[in-house]
Amino acid sequence: MEARRPLRRIFAPKTWKHWLLLLFTSFVASSAVVLFSYIATSPNFDLTWQAWIAIAVTVAIFVLNAITSLPAEIIFLGGTAVLLVSGILTEQDALAGFSNPGMITVAVLYIVVTGLSQTGGLNWISQRVLGLPKGQNAALFRLMTPVMGMSAFLNNTPVVAMFIPVVSDWARKLRISPSKLMIPLSYAAIFGGICTLIGTSTNLVVNGLLISATDLPGLKLFDLAVIGIPCAIAGMIYLFITNSWLLPSRKPVISDTEDVRQYTVEMMVSIDSPLSGKSIEKAGLRHLPGLYLVEIVRQGSIIPAVSPQEILRDGDRLVFIGMVDSIVDLHRLRGLQPATDQVFKLNTPRSERCLIEAVVSNTCPILGKTIREGQFRSQYNAVVLAVARNGERLQGKIGSIRLRAGDTLLLEANAKFLSQQRISNDFYLVNGIPDSEPLRHEKAPLAIAILLAMVFIASIGWMSMLKAAVLASAIMILTGCCSSVRALRNIEWSVLLVIGAALSIGKALESTGAAGAIASTMVQFSGDNPWLALAIIYGVTNLLTEAITNNAAAALVFPIALALSQNLGVNFTPFAIAIMIGASASFSTPIGYQTNLMVYGPGGYKFTDFMRVGIPLNALFWLITIILTPWFYPFNM
Repeated sequence: MEARRPLRRIFAPKTWKHWLLLLFTSFVASSAVVLFSYIATSPNFDLTWQAWIAIAVTVAIFVLNAITSLPAEIIFLGGTAVLLVSGILTEQDALAGFSNPGMITVAVLYIVVTGLSQTGGLNWISQRVLGLPKGQNAALFRLMTPVMGMSAFLNNTPVVAMFIPVVSDWARKLRISPSKLMIPLSYAAIFGGICTLIGTSTNLVVNGLLISATDLPGLKLFDLAVIGIPCAIAGMIYLFITNSWLLPSRKPVISDTEDVRQYTVEMMVSIDSPLSGKSIEKAGLRHLPGLYLVEIVRQGSIIPAVSPQEILRDGDRLVFIGMVDSIVDLHRLRGLQPATDQVFKLNTPRSERCLIEAVVSNTCPILGKTIREGQFRSQYNAVVLAVARNGERLQGKIGSIRLRAGDTLLLEANAKFLSQQRISNDFYLVNGIPDSEPLRHEKAPLAIAILLAMVFIASIGWMSMLKAAVLASAIMILTGCCSSVRALRNIEWSVLLVIGAALSIGKALESTGAAGAIASTMVQFSGDNPWLALAIIYGVTNLLTEAITNNAAAALVFPIALALSQNLGVNFTPFAIAIMIGASASFSTPIGYQTNLMVYGPGGYKFTDFMRVGIPLNALFWLITIILTPWFYPFNM
């Protein structure tokens, strides 16, 4: 793993944009130090040693994530261990984060998404919703618009969980680094969530407190929209303007020259294929990176130099040259099948097979024979789909290729082939290709129906999100939409560990009184000015939500804000709205919001990437909320 650069190198100015970013970040950091120093020396800021250790551990976690190469889960688990061993956290509180319904929901949703992936449902979503836009800003618009719309009415977690694998595959096709799209994916879910009362659980929690603790009637479904929509639009514009220099390119886009193994592979348009009657371009066969359509063989005649407008027909044999990753994409397209009928003669169900690369050794018994003469399928219970030989294009059908030592074969076989042939002298090297199992396209409508039913049941309140997700994941496995082995393998355990540990650390800040002391001390700055009081309430909520959970931050600040508004003799509604938006608009750390953590690994991000993109966005939302809220909901009661 590449070591992380020190913070000073991450922010090293190279252009005027980097200078502005460095100055802004330095201003925020120095202001935070001065503010905390003032709070810590305040006579009302009297904390126990347990609270001070909780604060020190939290600060250490932020610093270590920013300047070291240690995995995030190790740092967070280490912080939790310190709090547990020192007695600040009880065993029950330390482990409570790992049994939190939110964390378990994320884990179960990975299984639901696996079912969508293995049936090709995610490919359908990608083609229908995202398409193939030209340019990065167009891609951001196509991604963020539907995600914002869905998140306004659905739980953010399943929306982001569903889109993460879709965006990973989409980024490859568009030749855009996934790290340019994953943070916008998470932020778009947050943007949508603040536009309606049901957009996030935090909004509902605060509204419930508003009704129970005051005489106010509570908010209606779209009351937040007058502030949330301007914030969302401003956030999108901000990302459109800054994405090219603030969003990192952590994971490189696949290039055509990265893989020297150039396979020649034949695929056939199956009978009654959904691709039949579509042009090459509309079928999505011109946008697979590292893959080139050489020719089409149709009824014995060859169509070379294939036009993108060429219409596909049933039975067409398509000859491609390209890298193995793109060939895997070909095998995942509905309506295409390997041109060799040998794959249908294997004695293993197709759903249990995978793609494997094997390098022929000089002691292989079929060396010098054609694949057909050597009866490769009968001997190895595997079918050769393509052969790579020093970048050459091998002419003729697969069965007529005469094997040489050093040839790399792309095989379709049972996964047991790996363990059986790794110790064999027939091959120099045998290697499985990840995520290459054939898709169960016939079950795609069922998988999408299960997803929609899960979202519907959770949205109308028949079941909690956790119960609905557990039911959906069980049905996915029982109906064969995904295998149990693949489902468990697809769970991002490192993400779950970070979520569980972060919740436990947040509990320490809350139970020791550290979070409450910081909040109550900061609101003393407001004096008799309701505008300043509103700005401070938003800022305190936003600061706490970066370190503890959104709902905990909102619940902690709510009574402080209520007392402040009563002392000032002003309407409490603007303060309630500021708490709702401040608790959800968490952009500057990956631990501040659950969806940020979910995209952290797939985007290949560093902790400081969120600070660089998120701190200005936090300030932007703060400014818009403080200006607009009193306008639509005046302080005068």
